[in-house]
Amino acid sequence: MVQVTRTIKAPMHEVFAVLADGWAYASWVVGASHIRGVDDTWPEVGARIHHSVGMWPLTIQDTTAVRAVDSPHSIELDARLWPIGAAIVRVELRATGPTSCEAVMTEEAVRGPGRLMPPALQAVALRPRNRESLSRLADLAEGGYMDAREGSQEQ
Repeated sequence: MVQVTRTIKAPMHEVFAVLADGWAYASWVVGASHIRGVDDTWPEVGARIHHSVGMWPLTIQDTTAVRAVDSPHSIELDARLWPIGAAIVRVELRATGPTSCEAVMTEEAVRGPGRLMPPALQAVALRPRNRESLSRLADLAEGGYMDAREGSQEQ
């Protein structure tokens, strides 16, 4: 299992709002390139994001499904990228103050060839990508994502 942590200068509920918006998935998940659809029930357990991964025209179309959710504290995803495999990804948020929180992202390959990689090799491959994903998540939350969403809903 690979784990990365980042302090985010935004309230926990605002960070979770980014996670709860399936259409924002490709904005913070490194490798996701296009969202084709989001189930209306996202982020409820069982809901899916239909996404493409990779650079066009060499993309793989697959889905990511919610395995568990405890708003605004955590979300656990079954992230698929077949034929490479699938991983369980969990993002936990812990308040560190009224306007900040700590995000902890863990990922574990559970199906496919990726599961056969030794843990140390998985860490080398996944840690930089997951650090960048948390950096993008932080950028969205700190950069006024909630303000932009609220403004677009008023129109």
